[in-house]
Parts: sequence; structure tokens; C-alpha cells
Amino acid sequence: MKAGIVGLPNVGKSTLFNCLSNAKAQSANFPFCTIEPNIGVVNVPDSRLEKLEELVNPERVIPATVEIVDIAGLVKGASKGEGLGNQFLGNIRETDAIIHVLRCFDNDNIVHVDGSVDPIRDKETIDIELQLKDLEAVEKKIDKVKRAAKTGNKEAQKEESILLELRKGLEAGISVRAITISEDDHFTYVKPLQLITDKPVLYVCNVDEEAAVNGNEYVKKVKEVVATEKAEVIVLAVGTEADITELEDYEERQLFLQDIGLEEPGSAVLIRAAYKLLNQQTYFTAGVKEVRAWTINIGSTAPQAAGVIHTDFEKGFIRAEVIKYEDFITYGSEAKVREAGKLGVEGKSYVVNDGDVMHFLFNV
Repeated sequence: MKAGIVGLPNVGKSTLFNCLSNAKAQSANFPFCTIEPNIGVVNVPDSRLEKLEELVNPERVIPATVEIVDIAGLVKGASKGEGLGNQFLGNIRETDAIIHVLRCFDNDNIVHVDGSVDPIRDKETIDIELQLKDLEAVEKKIDKVKRAAKTGNKEAQKEESILLELRKGLEAGISVRAITISEDDHFTYVKPLQLITDKPVLYVCNVDEEAAVNGNEYVKKVKEVVATEKAEVIVLAVGTEADITELEDYEERQLFLQDIGLEEPGSAVLIRAAYKLLNQQTYFTAGVKEVRAWTINIGSTAPQAAGVIHTDFEKGFIRAEVIKYEDFITYGSEAKVREAGKLGVEGKSYVVNDGDVMHFLFNV
């Protein structure tokens, strides 16, 4: 599962990517600096993992990760191949969620591809290009389904009605994720199309240091515009975050954050938000050899969670021993949790909760 960072050229995408991954993607003051997508595997900050480490004192600790992709900047006409349009749209189609960076700061020294700062216009520019590409895909699908629908095929008629709803919305400038379609119909008819504007989106308002805590007028406008999209908005001073990541000393970083009124780097907030955006959550295994965070989809059952460790664990699943994270912290060890009668024994139908500490019994 991976999230793609998108936006117009020169809004801070590559600088943000560098902050998140420390991969040092090329960043410069001109359009199309990023041509090939840069990919970074980023640790998900989780204080629960640190507390488990303190209690268990394992030989090693392995955090959960999320894959972040820095994609080339998009310009008007991308849906028709302008700029790096086709490449951009191909790269974004391969991601599972979108992190959309919007420039929300004034700085005469950093050129804007359209000559002025206007995050709403910038958002619309990208939305329109993505919607046009999706409209193209929907139109093709309608042409295929229409023939079968005319013969009286009920399934084809149902699919055609859904596709016509999509076309109507896209033509009105509405992204697929904001078009009202039942969950069952979405799963059956919309999801297989892999439409770009159906992907979940997180908007990152890139502000200057003064607006890092409370945002600014640009941010206010963005929040008003995206209110109907069910999308989250995060405020991040990307340039400042870049300065923070350059500091190697932990105490220096904390002092820097305190000076600007932040409790933790905004990049940490963003990584956790991206993880959630990808519909992912964490369970833990905790032993003297290793304390580890495992990534599963929200709603996964115990056998599916076991399968993340090894497919044999899922195939031969017998049962799972489950400790709630809060109980592990309260009692301090697995043995004491057992003594207190707080260890649960769960079967195949158990749905794993975020933060569960688990041990699997299996037989192959």
C-alpha cells in the first residue's frame, strides 16, 4: 500500500518527501524538477511501540512502515498529455491514496507556475485534470456496457445507471469520492475501474513558520472548499520541517519545536494520517527477541493478521492469544496479564483491534 504526493510544480512536494523519508529527492526552484517518481519507505511514529520496548527490553524493535511516492508536478492539460501529464497520471493511478500538497504561503523568491499564490485555483487545476482522465475511462466503460443494457440485461442496466451517475458528477466537476453511491454498488461497479479521483485524499497546506500552529487565511479557504469531500486537511510548514530534520540532536529538535509552538514534528502527524488514509492499523507482537508493529487493513480477522507474519500462520490458524495494549501497560508483562485473567483467547472470527498485542497458535 502506498500514498502518492501530488501537486503543481514548486509547491513543496519533494521537500516534503525529503522530510518524510530522508531520501533527499532533488528539490529545486523550477518546474518538473521531479521526473521519475521517488519512493520512500517511512517508519510510522508510534509511542505505544516505545512503551512496549521499555517493558519488554527486546533485542530489536521493528516499527510499522508506509510507502510514500513523490510524483512529478502536474500542469494544465495533463489529461491531454501536456507537461509530464501521461507519466504523472500513470504514476498516480498506481498509488492507493493521495497526499495533495497546496502552497499556502507567500514568498517572492519561490516562483509559482501560475504566477501567483492561490491554493483553491491550484486544487481545481489538479482536480480538473484528474476528473477529465476519469471521465475518459467512464465514457469508455459506458460504451461497452450500453450494448448489453440495450438487450435487456438487468445487470448491465444497473451498471450503466451507476456509470451515468459517475459521468454526471465528473462533468459537474465533482470527484468520484464525493459522488453518493451505495457501498455495495461502489464495490461492484466503481472500485474495479480504479478511478484516480476515487482514491482517498489528504490535503497538506504548506505554510510558512508563522502559520505552522494555527494556519492562515489560505488554509481557512482550503478547509471551506474541501468540507464536502470527507477529506482531512493538515497544516505543515514544510520548509521548517526540512530544517528540523537537519538537526541530528534530539534535544535540539525538541527546542526548535517548542520555539514554534509544536509538540511534535508535523511530518509525524502526516505519516500517521497517511497510514490511516490507507485504511491501515497496527497490532503488536512482544517478546524478548523482538517487539514489532505489524500492519493490517482495518477490519482484518485474527487469521488474516497471522497471515501477515507468514502464510502458514493463516492456513494453519488454531487460535490467537490477545492482550489489549492498555492491559499490557497496566500490568507490565504478559505473565502478569495472564495472572490477572486479562488474556483473551480468540478464534477465526475475531476482528483485530488497533493496538492488540497478539500471539498465534497454528498447525501446518
